[in-house]
Amino acid sequence: MTTRQDTALIAGQLAELTRTVEDMASQLKALRERADTQQARADSQQERTETQQERIDLAARELADVSDRLQAAANALRDSI
Repeated sequence: MTTRQDTALIAGQLAELTRTVEDMASQLKALRERADTQQARADSQQERTETQQERIDLAARELADVSDRLQAAANALRDSI
């Protein structure tokens, strides 16, 4: 094999390797973007879950307050009879 043929062979291999690396970089970028999107969705879901839990906790406290007031009213009514 001549030097020119060796150089052409190596240049072809280098070009193929370059394409492979570019394809891998593109795939990695797409994977990273999907991961970022999924993380954003997970973060959003976590925020919604926390908001719902806060609302549930508030409703439970309000229900306990109403229950206490009803109990006090029932006791006052019993005492007045």
